[in-house]
Amino acid sequence: MIESAHAAGGTDQPAAMPLEATLPEPVTREELCTRATLRRVAAMLDLDPAPLEAAGQLPRGWHFVLMGADTPRSALRSDGFPGLGVPMPALGLPRLMLGGRQVVFHADIPVGVPVERRSVLRSVRPKTTAAGPMAVVTLDHALHVGPAEAPALVETQTFLLLPATPAGPASAVATAAPASAAAGAVIDAAHRKTLVPDETLLFQYSALGFNSHRIHLDRQHAQQVEGFADLVVNGGLSTLLLTEFLRCELGVRPSRITVRHVAPLLCNRVMTLTADAADGRWLLKAWDDQPRVAVEMEVDVR
Repeated sequence: MIESAHAAGGTDQPAAMPLEATLPEPVTREELCTRATLRRVAAMLDLDPAPLEAAGQLPRGWHFVLMGADTPRSALRSDGFPGLGVPMPALGLPRLMLGGRQVVFHADIPVGVPVERRSVLRSVRPKTTAAGPMAVVTLDHALHVGPAEAPALVETQTFLLLPATPAGPASAVATAAPASAAAGAVIDAAHRKTLVPDETLLFQYSALGFNSHRIHLDRQHAQQVEGFADLVVNGGLSTLLLTEFLRCELGVRPSRITVRHVAPLLCNRVMTLTADAADGRWLLKAWDDQPRVAVEMEVDVR
């Protein structure tokens, strides 16, 4: 369903003019993680905020609150996605899915200190696949604390722009699983945790990140327009739940995470998080209720 840029395959198609020549300018914004924001994320995760406020640093993985866009409502894509601070192209491809992300943590981000976010739409690569046209979009975001020139954090995101699906619920989007995520697999892992993301969790995460993508908030749109069986769990939320599993249950502090989304996770369905240590790193997965692998994460630690 949701593949990485490499896995998507297909043939790169030349544009009428080099797309890089038409890419928007980088966007710079000053952000601030306040104590109030820290408490709200903690509330969403059912955590006591007092130890986090005392530490005075944003837990690794919570930086999504500094990535919110300020795209005017009149400039949103038809699916409601705001573009994470950088205008996203349409290219006649109305559906947008997160393919993956990599986050490199160079330093921790203090609470209450101004942060400069530098965001850039790095590339747009049209492709032709067996399923039709698509495009792979890559964005970079760097967070700089105060006047520091070196970033505290760099996140690279890969999105897939896709054609419209057939109208109606239970389309191939909602039911098909990639070969790498076969249903009925046996979950065998050293560490595991189960939870059920509900509408409230999806709403709170979307609100904290100012993400208005309709597949997370509008059940009719998710089912009738995009063909999912229910609301879709935010890709960033599944990443946050995995990094919180590392932090709270395993005491692991990541220096780099690499995430690949291979299938959708749906609202009100059991999600299983697993973790295994291997060769000095951690390998995590989020499984849906079939069960099949929906998210894969590799974690480097110092």
